[in-house]
Amino acid sequence: MRDTVLFDINETVLSLAPLKPKFAAYFGSVDYAETWFSMLLHSSTVTIVTGVKSDFATLAKIALQTLASKKQLSLGEAQQTEILSTFANLPAHPDIKPALIWLKDNGYRTVALSNSSSKLITTQIENAGLTEYFDQVISVEETESFKPCVDVYHYAASKVNRSIQDLRLVATHDWDTHGAMTAGMRAAYINRSGAIYHPLYKKAEIVADNMQQLVEQIVKIDDELKA
Repeated sequence: MRDTVLFDINETVLSLAPLKPKFAAYFGSVDYAETWFSMLLHSSTVTIVTGVKSDFATLAKIALQTLASKKQLSLGEAQQTEILSTFANLPAHPDIKPALIWLKDNGYRTVALSNSSSKLITTQIENAGLTEYFDQVISVEETESFKPCVDVYHYAASKVNRSIQDLRLVATHDWDTHGAMTAGMRAAYINRSGAIYHPLYKKAEIVADNMQQLVEQIVKIDDELKA
């Protein structure tokens, strides 16, 4: 049975665009928003490998402070809060709501899966107006780890009460789709950035440039498997 689709949230569902003017104002370039997020993901991966216990919000703040120190900038507590609070108020990409509706109309359950804390991911989804479009919201915080640790994907499977091979993750991060497939899930990759897919990672069976195309492929493939 393949009736449940999990969605990564940050960048996949929600746009990081509102962060860019904040970084332009304080760091001098919109490009530092992407640099900061990459630093955040790097530190979360290091915590997985080395067994350091933390949460995504703490790592986000540390990454911001580290970036500021590297650029020899003095970033006060109020300025840090202004930037980081934007993370809780990100808008959904325009193709998200129609795609979620399409899946639900075709009998799928839709589940949000994020490295963000339970409180943050719930706030993000509420502020983006997506609460009614997700059947379930899962944070990794109870695992004391982060994606792409395989334990996290198995945890998600237990939370939705499905075998891991019956699930598919949708993400715009190739490390996330790779992690999901390593754990035994299927995966679908949406190319939000135009970057190449890492050639050493497991390849997602579905690749698309927009979410509507992606979910239509999911339904088509699953229909063929049921036939």
